[in-house]
Amino acid sequence: MADTYDVLIIGSGPGGYVTAIRAAQLGLKTAVVEKSHLGGICLNWGCIPTKALLRSAEVYDHFKHAKNYGLEAKDFTFDIAKVVERSRGVSKQLNTGVGFLLKKNKVDVIWGTAKIAAAGKVEVKAADGAPKGAKGAGTYAAKHIIVATGARPRVLPGLEPDKDAIWTYFEAMVPKEVPKRLLVVGSGAIGIEFASFFNSMGSEVTVVEVMDQILPVEDAEISKIAQKQLEKQGLKIRLNAKVAKVEKGKTLKATIEAGGKSEVVEVDKVISAVGVVGNIEGLGLEELGVKTERGCVVIDPFGKTNVPGIYAIGDVAGPPMLAHKAEHEGVICVEAIAGKHPHVMDKAKIPGCTYCHPQVASVGLTEKKAKEAGRAVKVGRFPFIGNGKAIALGEPDGLVKTIFDATTGELLGAHMVGAEVTELIQGFVIAMNLETTEEELINAVFPHPTLSEMMHESVMDAYGRVIHS
Repeated sequence: MADTYDVLIIGSGPGGYVTAIRAAQLGLKTAVVEKSHLGGICLNWGCIPTKALLRSAEVYDHFKHAKNYGLEAKDFTFDIAKVVERSRGVSKQLNTGVGFLLKKNKVDVIWGTAKIAAAGKVEVKAADGAPKGAKGAGTYAAKHIIVATGARPRVLPGLEPDKDAIWTYFEAMVPKEVPKRLLVVGSGAIGIEFASFFNSMGSEVTVVEVMDQILPVEDAEISKIAQKQLEKQGLKIRLNAKVAKVEKGKTLKATIEAGGKSEVVEVDKVISAVGVVGNIEGLGLEELGVKTERGCVVIDPFGKTNVPGIYAIGDVAGPPMLAHKAEHEGVICVEAIAGKHPHVMDKAKIPGCTYCHPQVASVGLTEKKAKEAGRAVKVGRFPFIGNGKAIALGEPDGLVKTIFDATTGELLGAHMVGAEVTELIQGFVIAMNLETTEEELINAVFPHPTLSEMMHESVMDAYGRVIHS
């Protein structure tokens, strides 16, 4: 065996590299196997570069509305190649940072494609583009093997990506030009973020969603507000609809079916954003009898699979498929391996964020889910138009919504739509983890003038004490 480790992690995405660092901090000899790029999809082709693109779109939108701020901006435009270049540069910077952190923590990086040959044994085949002198192909031993291989775009029949006319998020992130007409299939976070970006950059965007609301996992009231704002910006949204077929030619003709009727939409590009599936193939899991379900590895609350010595974390271990969930799941896993006694993760308290314009953020139960669970609830709402900071920013559209147990005062959920809500949601996440009731939140002093005051007002509204509405 080339080397023997306490912990060997397959995949260096947010879950993998954070898990590796924590394992090393705990005194475990640790290695990560990576076949292409440190930081995984999130850092290189997901969370980070899309936020860089969306920031460019946001700044461009501000130019369009400069007169609203008493400013003049004339003859402004954009260079999509430079917008993409900036996005890729941000990813490269962070990719380098991950490499530095792994080296600093004395984590070995093994370059190649891994397969678990047996419990405690991993075979690595060489991968193209491995750094000179890096560890590579060979057989490695590890007491504990953690699968952190992430996920890939789901493919629907008839919408198979071809890297030309039909895109996944990979192609959508590096467009050579902005399509004049764009069809986005799926209105989850990925679909809506790209729809928002390309709309801001001048595309005529149509979004098709099979469910009865965009952002289907969000509170229905928040979703409707987001939809109204997106449509005001020019997006066309088709709900309870599906793309029956796409005919390729000089342009693309997509047949959209809804309510028993069909319409043909002519577009230049299609983005398929209908979810992701776990990367479980080729790892030797099936041969070893590792249990999988619906394309994901089945684990216990500490990341253990049904096969001793093999674990899984992150997207490959099932929803919610979020980077911060993967990181936290990995830390719990290695702390348990190291003999610590970590708290198991409460998935009901994992926040979700969508970085379209307006932003959407949430944690906990929606109003509908809370009522379906048989909870008597008190619901508070506070609109952005009632907040001085929001008006000063020129961002008066949005809502903060809070849901409490009417009997105990427990905060069950918080849902927001509007400017910078992805930065605000952490306040409610912390509150829920501290088992805070409405009394503590009402008695807390929020700074003025800030957007966070709306969080306070929403809580007070649930209990008939709102001031500014």
